[in-house]
Amino acid sequence: MAIDGEANNSREVAGMAITSEDVSIRIEGQVGRLTLCRPHALNALSHEMALKIETVLLAWQTDDAVSLILIDAEGEKAFCAGGDVAVLYHQGIAGDIESGRQFWRDEYRLNAIIEHYPKPYVAIMDGITMGGGVGISAHGSHRIVTERSVLAMPECSIGLVPDVGGTHLLSKSPGHIGEFFALTGARMNANDALLAGFADYYVPVEHLDAFKRALIDSGDVGIIGNFHEVPSTSSTLVDDVQEINRIFGADTLAAVLSSLSQIEQEWALSAVKKIERSSPIALTLTFDLVRAARAEPGIEKALCREYRFVSRAMESCDILEGIRAALIDRDRKPSWKHASIEQIPQELIMQLKNTAPGGDVEFKFTVA
Repeated sequence: MAIDGEANNSREVAGMAITSEDVSIRIEGQVGRLTLCRPHALNALSHEMALKIETVLLAWQTDDAVSLILIDAEGEKAFCAGGDVAVLYHQGIAGDIESGRQFWRDEYRLNAIIEHYPKPYVAIMDGITMGGGVGISAHGSHRIVTERSVLAMPECSIGLVPDVGGTHLLSKSPGHIGEFFALTGARMNANDALLAGFADYYVPVEHLDAFKRALIDSGDVGIIGNFHEVPSTSSTLVDDVQEINRIFGADTLAAVLSSLSQIEQEWALSAVKKIERSSPIALTLTFDLVRAARAEPGIEKALCREYRFVSRAMESCDILEGIRAALIDRDRKPSWKHASIEQIPQELIMQLKNTAPGGDVEFKFTVA
């Protein structure tokens, strides 16, 4: 197979020849480049894409010709809207639970590789960046947002928990805004992403091409500072952070929901609506997992806890119904297994925190 020949100075990638219709992999200058090429599907991350990205990242870490990694995507609408959950739905409906588990194991290993990558990993989160898209970008060392950036972890709305290391990232957000974003799935603009610790730099869209060219020509992430600007729009949360921290800092999810329901401000009313549309079991575990990630930090530990949930999600939780309602039938009327968080059996909550079926996810990779 031949490497994607997008650039004239592309070279063989660490002795491998790689081509794909859904991800372009090449070396330009001193930069190992990854470009997601599924704009028609909002660059959704497939299992095959995750494996290809992992393979080349492990090869590039010891390639002296590669000084840094740059990941971006085709199209103006999305960097990556998440994992290809429609595939997971059809597998689950057919009774194929193990394919989903294997995808999550492989995807989570990739997330950990990015977190620990020994070379600068520059992610341009231009456009929609959600779920699995956050997993292949926000664990990088240099995270770029633009005025088109829209970040979110909306998994509770389809019966999942914020995964791909999402609870790890959310637990590190200032105060308790991590719980706010986790439970509501609220969207972050560029300034929100900077505030929440999901991004490091803001580069206007009109300067992206020049930024990429300067990065390729220099092979030096130090040039990012030359392009970084103050976002043109303010954070949607900055005026309400103190109140958000007070409410979402409560000791229990029930206390959070009770306090939230008593607030008449616009942000709180919107949050209540978002939470009411989400899976009670997903909300319950999400709250616990963000707290656990804060108490016991580390991406591998967070991914392990997340995998314990997702490995059972098709059989014991709401993911198949959530995907059906949101993406298959699109009726937006999911029928959750439990009507409220109070109705969830304690034994189910404990089961979802126990060792995963077949064993916990393992992180057997070598980062130089």
